[in-house]
Amino acid sequence: MPYLGSEDTVRELRRALSNPSVQSDQLRYRNIILKVIRAMSQGVDVSGLFSEMVKACATVDIVQKKLVYVFLCSYAALNPELSLLVINTLRKDCQDPNPMVRSLALRNMTNLRLPSLVEYVEQPLTAGLRDRAACVRRVAVLGWAKLHNLQPNSDIDAAVVNELYGLLRDPDPVVMVNCLRALEEILKEEGGVAINKPITHHLLNRLKETDVWGQCEVLRILQRYRPQSEDELFDILSLLDASLVSPHPPVMAATLSLFLSLCSSMPAVGLAALERVRGPLLAACGSTSRELRFTALCHIQLLLRSLPGLMGAHYKRFFCGYAEPAYIKQRKMQVLVELVNDENVAMLLDELKGYCTDVNTDTAQAAISAIGRIGRSYSDRCLEILTGLLGLKQEHITSAVVQTMRDLVWVCPQCSSTVCLALEGCEETLQDSQGRQALLWLLGVYGERVSSAPYTLEVFIDGVRSEGSPGVKMELLTTTMRLFLCRPAETQDMLGRLLQYCIEEETDMCVRDQALLYYRLLHCGIEETRKVLQGRRSDPSLGVLIGRPAEPISQWACSFNTMEPLRQGAVETESASRGSPEHVTFDPKANTDLSDTLTCSQVENVHSGSDGANRCADFSADILASSVVVPLSLSLSPALGPEQFERLWLPRQVLHAEQGAEKKEGEEGYVCLEECVQCPAIPHCSPQSLQAAMQLVNIQTLAFTPPHTLPWRVYLYTHTRRARSGDTPHSTLILGELLYTGKADMKKGMADGAVAVEEGEEASAGGPSGRESLGEDGEKEVKVTLKQQPRDDKALKEFFSILTTILHTLSSDRN
Repeated sequence: MPYLGSEDTVRELRRALSNPSVQSDQLRYRNIILKVIRAMSQGVDVSGLFSEMVKACATVDIVQKKLVYVFLCSYAALNPELSLLVINTLRKDCQDPNPMVRSLALRNMTNLRLPSLVEYVEQPLTAGLRDRAACVRRVAVLGWAKLHNLQPNSDIDAAVVNELYGLLRDPDPVVMVNCLRALEEILKEEGGVAINKPITHHLLNRLKETDVWGQCEVLRILQRYRPQSEDELFDILSLLDASLVSPHPPVMAATLSLFLSLCSSMPAVGLAALERVRGPLLAACGSTSRELRFTALCHIQLLLRSLPGLMGAHYKRFFCGYAEPAYIKQRKMQVLVELVNDENVAMLLDELKGYCTDVNTDTAQAAISAIGRIGRSYSDRCLEILTGLLGLKQEHITSAVVQTMRDLVWVCPQCSSTVCLALEGCEETLQDSQGRQALLWLLGVYGERVSSAPYTLEVFIDGVRSEGSPGVKMELLTTTMRLFLCRPAETQDMLGRLLQYCIEEETDMCVRDQALLYYRLLHCGIEETRKVLQGRRSDPSLGVLIGRPAEPISQWACSFNTMEPLRQGAVETESASRGSPEHVTFDPKANTDLSDTLTCSQVENVHSGSDGANRCADFSADILASSVVVPLSLSLSPALGPEQFERLWLPRQVLHAEQGAEKKEGEEGYVCLEECVQCPAIPHCSPQSLQAAMQLVNIQTLAFTPPHTLPWRVYLYTHTRRARSGDTPHSTLILGELLYTGKADMKKGMADGAVAVEEGEEASAGGPSGRESLGEDGEKEVKVTLKQQPRDDKALKEFFSILTTILHTLSSDRN
């Protein structure tokens, strides 16, 4: 907004600029022009001085020229007709012997941004491309890009484009980079500058001559080029090797992005490049710039998706500093969760425990949430810390701990006993709605184990009229109903009062509708209510894998060195702002990378003397007998979450237990295969080794029991894809369970290759139904159960062959 009295200021400046005595004194004249620029920067409208300032540009004083050009470029759009008066002066300056004057005139001629002046600008720009001074060529090259931006629908002469391509070999590196930028803008509709082999090698050989941002520009544009041979690829990688460990983080990131783009078909080379950049990334994490530190942390999280152990030995570099901002502390804690292992878990938990009392409540709650995620694998240690934090009696800490315990028992039900003991007295400290919802959910699911559950619930029901959160009211309804089913005598009166209030007095329609639903459900009988509210829960013997499985580099390579890692939210699998765990939905990834799939023909059979290997050979013979079917490929996309897996697996498991191999109506296209594989060392191998081996062939392990635990289980899944001749690709989903009981009561078929099939159609031909005891070798066998939908017998047998090969390989490595 212009200052008051600006008219008087403009009047005084005009009088001074028109004063002949001032114009004759060069220093005084420059000072008056400087006052005009100062007034302009302070918000005074000085556009009325345009004609006086046009006269002032006719000078040999370079400083005065720069000041006048700043004014003219700011107000040229408001005075297009008067701007024509300055063109002759600018064109004259373009022929000045001083290269600084020539470059200054060219720059401001294009900065006027007036379509009516285009015809006067083209000739000086064309001459500027051939100027002997590099500074003039730099300005002229970018001037053509500005000219194209001013008139995007007009075509620039092909001779100019060819001349710009020729300037890519200019001896000045800045001119070369400016040519790339200008051609990118001019040829945007055609896909940008054309990159061929000569241009690529020329740019790479001159990469060290350019500055940091010039190198980033060159490396970004080179991502379009694809080498014509493997030798050429390694020549390019050799030229990029020095830039990969550059002390400048932008150059290092751009080089790594180019590495990953070039090596998309060579994962081993990409992994080696990630190892090389570990040092520069760690150095960037210690930068004095907060923005650079945060960016480096986000990209490290991206790298850990493919190399979980990349920063394992340097976990102390991610400890939080006292003066660091909260957003950096929270990112560091997310990285620490990814780096936890048996050796450092004690130190990491002790460090995170210190962050739980941070003065910033968001940081403290993020630390508590991080401890909860570590608790999925180290539940005893983490529960001890969480229980101790409840003793602090601080509102935000208690709320975060209760929510974390709620999430922990959802994925690790074996922790429920400890959590139930810790809940006593928590309701007195909880004030926020999220914490109260978490406490109510725990009381509803495990209310029969908490002695004071009805009395705690009564406090909530008595204060329901003053409760402002609809989410708490809805959770209170569900909890009271669940507690009524297991402790009816203590809860019946409370439930009646709560339903009466919610139906007759509650104004929130969601709460009222839920109360009506429960009221009508009770009229259907206790058994029907119990079926709805007390569904099947997770197997308490299972432990969910911590962190994420190792992903192929190709899944995130395109987002490296972009803003995408910074925009991504927290890496937690659940949000702290949600309610009950049952309300979580899983959003599978839709992208599929066929280059990451592995064909069955690439897996070799080992231990051919074992029974399992013989069965694999039989299955492989069946596969090879068919000449129409293309080799099987496995894929992890679309991803399957633990909740989705449980919904798909448990109904099949119940069906199998109740009806055996009998036909079930409504289950068409579903098939189940059970076999025993001799691999006694598998239940004793580390979860990390098992997970890595499965990931190698695109099989995802979702849950497992710890080693040396009986019964030992592993749950897994994958998608099979096969393209039949003349048809579209056929895809099936396979769910699997590995079971080891340690007892000699497992069954196997009477002959090699026997399978038990239960499906909606006819059973597989030739599959015997008889079973006999294993004898004394039974405890050495792992039972493999596979469930497939839709049915594809050949794909199921081929997948079993791959899985058996992996198990035998791991068992032999263990031995």
